[in-house]
Amino acid sequence: MKKVLIIVSNANTIGPNNRRTGNFLPEVAHPYAEFDRAQYQIDFASLNGDTPYLDDLQSAADPDNLAFLTGKGWAAMQKAVKLSDVDVSTYDAIFMPGGLAPMVDMPDNALLKQVVKETYERNAVVGAVCHGPVSLLNVKLSDGSYLVNGKNISSFTTEEEDAYARADVPFDLQTALTQQGAIYHTVEPWAPFSIADGNLVTGQNPASGKGVAQKMIKILEA
Repeated sequence: MKKVLIIVSNANTIGPNNRRTGNFLPEVAHPYAEFDRAQYQIDFASLNGDTPYLDDLQSAADPDNLAFLTGKGWAAMQKAVKLSDVDVSTYDAIFMPGGLAPMVDMPDNALLKQVVKETYERNAVVGAVCHGPVSLLNVKLSDGSYLVNGKNISSFTTEEEDAYARADVPFDLQTALTQQGAIYHTVEPWAPFSIADGNLVTGQNPASGKGVAQKMIKILEA
């Protein structure tokens, strides 16, 4: 049985106006559903071990979102263990969902950067969607290069952010990834899009979580 570790943010507010936020429900629930259908073991870790928060609960009527909230998914996520207490080397893949929350506590978290680096370098699968690719930012590989340098990457775009949370985010994610050398790919705003580059898989927005998980599964099954 393949093992996937979903690493979530603990933040619940962002920006100068303390906008309420969390991990975006479909970006957790849709990948969770895909991993579950693949019969993988799915575990949750958070950066500080506190109960994580969910955003976008208004989309709870979506079948995979509802199944997550009323089934085992949300119950497991609420018991997410502290990342420092997890032996991540035992997992075949790690996945970082988005929501605005990761923009608060994931840009510079030293342990997360180490976990992403080590997971990538041992050729396990690293996946992230929407604002989740902020977890890849500032990750340096053993040769000193940025992880995203020269990699085909997507994330929540500048155009999407301008229409969503420009006043709340501390920086523009598309710009930051590009500045570290990412070969950045987008489609029209809010359309599903995901891309794999070796064992690294990223997606653009909330509609892209399912595609990211499916690409991760394809790599894991290869």
